[in-house]
Amino acid sequence: MRLLLVEDDHRTADYIVRGLTEAGHVCDLLRNGHDALFAATRGNYDVIVADRMIPGLDGLSMIKAVRAAGVRTPTIFLTSVGGIDDRVEGLEAGGDDYLVKPFAFSELLARINALGRRPAAQEQKTVLRVADLEMDLIMRRVTRRGQPIDLQPREFSLLEVLMRGEGRVITRTMLLE
Repeated sequence: MRLLLVEDDHRTADYIVRGLTEAGHVCDLLRNGHDALFAATRGNYDVIVADRMIPGLDGLSMIKAVRAAGVRTPTIFLTSVGGIDDRVEGLEAGGDDYLVKPFAFSELLARINALGRRPAAQEQKTVLRVADLEMDLIMRRVTRRGQPIDLQPREFSLLEVLMRGEGRVITRTMLLE
């Protein structure tokens, strides 16, 4: 899975990135809320793991803005702010899970994997958009700048894989599957 980690504490971030990488995940690390908001709304992540107390835009406001932008990527708050009201606030702000520091890495990994097994909201979209290219999955129609593009069924399928994988490396094996 491709993960976005938003954590400003260097030791904690390094520990998490190392563990996630060893578990086979690709992890992008950002240390402030403004950069994270930009990445979360433009990247194609499977799960976002965010601290609440980060520089710039705090984690709670960042996730609210991500949700307001229509991004439904599953999100885990990983934070030392652990009161009942804080956890409720995090979940109501758009978090899908909430884990309080200190934490066991095995539990974080299990929660990430559980969220990753859920059908992604992005995969349920009926229209994919990349720049000025638009693909309607129901009508099986592709347009660029409003102009229709005629594609053969195999070309349509290939383009769909590439558009869903925006921002990721798509290997030959992935295309053949």
